[in-house]
Amino acid sequence: MTLLFNILLDGMAYSMVLFMITVGLTMTLGLMRVVNMAHGVFAMIAGLLTAFLINSGYLSFVPAIVCAIAVVALLAIPIERFLIRRFYTRSPMDQMLMTMGLVFIATAASSAIFGPNVTSIPLPQWLSGSIVLGDKQFPTHRAFVVAVGIATLAVLYLAIDKSRFGILVRASVDNSAISETVGINTRMVYVLAFMTGAALAGLGGVVGAELLPMEPNYPSRYLVVMLAVVAVSGHGNLFASFVASLLLGMCSTAAKYLYPEYSSLVFYGLMFAMLKVRPHGILSK
Repeated sequence: MTLLFNILLDGMAYSMVLFMITVGLTMTLGLMRVVNMAHGVFAMIAGLLTAFLINSGYLSFVPAIVCAIAVVALLAIPIERFLIRRFYTRSPMDQMLMTMGLVFIATAASSAIFGPNVTSIPLPQWLSGSIVLGDKQFPTHRAFVVAVGIATLAVLYLAIDKSRFGILVRASVDNSAISETVGINTRMVYVLAFMTGAALAGLGGVVGAELLPMEPNYPSRYLVVMLAVVAVSGHGNLFASFVASLLLGMCSTAAKYLYPEYSSLVFYGLMFAMLKVRPHGILSK
């Protein structure tokens, strides 16, 4: 029972990190049809910046996270305006090459600024202990990651399905030309969607730094994992992204506990199986 409890807890935490990082990529792929290979750069920048602000004594844990996410969201504006926007009508190969160039630039810059080693984010005292539940206890940080992930899902559901912004996003996705004729500023919608995706990646990178450690090679090291989740979920579906993250995260964590040498095989084998059964997304008809 203890092993099962640990698998469930760690699997949920890992799944929530995958969800927070990849849901932004799923949204931008579904909205702008841009293959953004540099999505992990936003997670890395937020994580490294948070660690720097805390270790330097400038800010405490929560303000440092808020500041880092805000910086990443603002950084997404010029990237979308001067780079991504120019490739909307280009081929997926051109988009991949351009965004991979951003990955190499960010990797070199972060290595020069923060060093080549893994950077850890110090946890505050209230996240360093354990929560006792009956005869079980689990790390407070894991519970925090799960809570943030579920809260992110709830906020995105309200923002996308129940708000005016969500209506504008769905209209721009369905038909951008007609949306513009009725007065919707689709370019602004794209900017806001890209900023939201970058902020979500930053949140996932910071909250999940203990599970996916911060290092200069972070964007390329976890790129295939991010693309696997996006491929299984499909494009633009919020709940499909959550279900795909949960499925892959839980199965991968169980394999790491039971058969650690086959964990990668389980993860990617499950991805291939899901793509065979549901090639258009895990919740597709």
